[in-house]
Amino acid sequence: MAEEKKNLFDYDEDSIKTLDWQEHIRLRPGMYIGKLGDGSSPDDGIYVLMKEVIDNCIDEHTMGYGKHIDITLEKGVVTVRDYGRGIPLGKVVDVVSKINTGAKYDSKVFQKSVGLNGVGTKAVNALSNYFKVTAFREGKEKTAEFEKGVLLKEHKEQKTTEENGTLVTFIPDDTVFKNYHYIHEYMDNQFWNYCYLNAGLVINFNGKRYVSKNGLLDLLQRKTNEDELRYPIIHLKGEDIEVAITHENQYGEEYYSFVNGQFTTQGGTHLAAFREAYVKTIRDFYKKDYDAADIRGSICAAVSVRVQEPVFESQTKTKLGSAVVYEGGPTMKNFVGDFLSRDLELYLHKNPSVAEALKKRIEQNERERKELAGIKKLANERAKKANLHNKKLRDCRYHYNEEATGKDKEKVLEKQKETTLFITEGDSASGSITKSRNVETQAVFSLRGKPLNSFGLTKKIVYENEEFNLLQHALNIEDDYENLRYNNIVIATDADVDGMHIRLLLMTFFLQFFPDLVKNGHVFILETPLFRVRNKQETIYCYDEAEKQAAIKKLGGKPEITRFKGLGEISPEEFARFIGPEMKKEPVMLLPETHIQQVLEYYMGKNTPDRQEFIIDNLKVELDKVEEEV
Repeated sequence: MAEEKKNLFDYDEDSIKTLDWQEHIRLRPGMYIGKLGDGSSPDDGIYVLMKEVIDNCIDEHTMGYGKHIDITLEKGVVTVRDYGRGIPLGKVVDVVSKINTGAKYDSKVFQKSVGLNGVGTKAVNALSNYFKVTAFREGKEKTAEFEKGVLLKEHKEQKTTEENGTLVTFIPDDTVFKNYHYIHEYMDNQFWNYCYLNAGLVINFNGKRYVSKNGLLDLLQRKTNEDELRYPIIHLKGEDIEVAITHENQYGEEYYSFVNGQFTTQGGTHLAAFREAYVKTIRDFYKKDYDAADIRGSICAAVSVRVQEPVFESQTKTKLGSAVVYEGGPTMKNFVGDFLSRDLELYLHKNPSVAEALKKRIEQNERERKELAGIKKLANERAKKANLHNKKLRDCRYHYNEEATGKDKEKVLEKQKETTLFITEGDSASGSITKSRNVETQAVFSLRGKPLNSFGLTKKIVYENEEFNLLQHALNIEDDYENLRYNNIVIATDADVDGMHIRLLLMTFFLQFFPDLVKNGHVFILETPLFRVRNKQETIYCYDEAEKQAAIKKLGGKPEITRFKGLGEISPEEFARFIGPEMKKEPVMLLPETHIQQVLEYYMGKNTPDRQEFIIDNLKVELDKVEEEV
């Protein structure tokens, strides 16, 4: 026994392992593509794989090669075809299967590329059940096929009549991306972003055509409701920088930031520089020291920069660290600051009606902030007295470490993506989730009954209503959305009429006062099974009637069938599997053509003729179905 213990803790030559490139990617996929996920979040791995391949096509287009990209997704098979220069035929295998091999180390070839470390397509290759790449170049083509990063077949060069370019086909590995599904709205948004940042580029996806003529101006027009804008969209373009700015009638600040065509969902130094420079420019123009929150309140803006050698905080490139615009050039802060102080100020001088409308918006924000100041102070005191963490919130252990650097910071950021707050109602449901959750990253907030319908109310109610006040404190968003405590906000209510009503009331709260949370993909609905079908050999959980019937057929005989009426009826042991790694959660999404106030008016306003007609028509449909069954 002593010898066995000694061997267990031995540290010798046999303890040192050398992994092949694909083995390392498969062992540590988070280092290369961020979180895996099941496709319910826009930054889940299956979308990152697609993006890594498309990014190479975009880089070709940016360098002046290839005006369109063809993309298809059929039965889980992704195909991407560009019409750039094509991979040099002698390097087709190396480019997709050898780390530190690529053209992006040569800044003369790819001056301001999205990716610089040559990892992207290798990660796609290693994390795919099947990966095929074909390069077309000067009348010849070369193909290579792989399985999970391992070369299956390297085809010989042959003649072709195809245009120059590259064709990549892959199928994500379902042992890595478990139970994944594609949400087309996420891909739709991604393709539009590519086109906004590359005016004139055409993307064809499953028969739909994406193209933009006016860049970021088109982006803001798609993201905003023209009837709710305080003034026409300001659109400014300079060398290596483009911005679009306007103000809406909703709360919060909304930004879309990009670096070298990469959508930096977590911002970074370029967005920080923009927010700071915008405040300074406005103060200088109006010659008044407005509060920064009043200047930026209700802003909707997009900013895109192109730089050499961008340094992102992780391989997924969602947040820009340091960057050099060009060798020997200005800092990002000075670059963005100089552009806005010159071009934005000139625009406001030339457009006095816009300047006046902007001033009125700022002064309205100032009045509202001062009115709320006293209420916020009292609300904060009430939150402390309510002993939030003992009565309403069962917190998780994870807390963001701001002092982390390098790879430690990457790990901290990746862990933060897993943080989840379940919002539930009732002691039994809260108890089940609390007992079965992962205490490291999952927290539970308990509602007391149904929350208030907040449609049409001002933000004053958020501080006056105890339930709303405590919820915003739990999320840590009472002062700034950027301080959001949990990356995922999951509404966990029963699948009955009362539960559905609570969902609507919570979604109204978020859309009315914190729309950024929804627009940036932080709010979800938890899906839990309606039925449990089991015999002595197997248990199957079913989420609808069709799945229940399929389970009964599969198990045969007369299996035991349980109908879960509420979350509290599911034991903590069972609940653990529904909120674990394979948790089913549907994102609360807003389509670009959807406008918040119109949606809230329709669903949560006073009974309107349109809504009454909708209910009556759908009731007739349901009654007709019942009659047919009878």
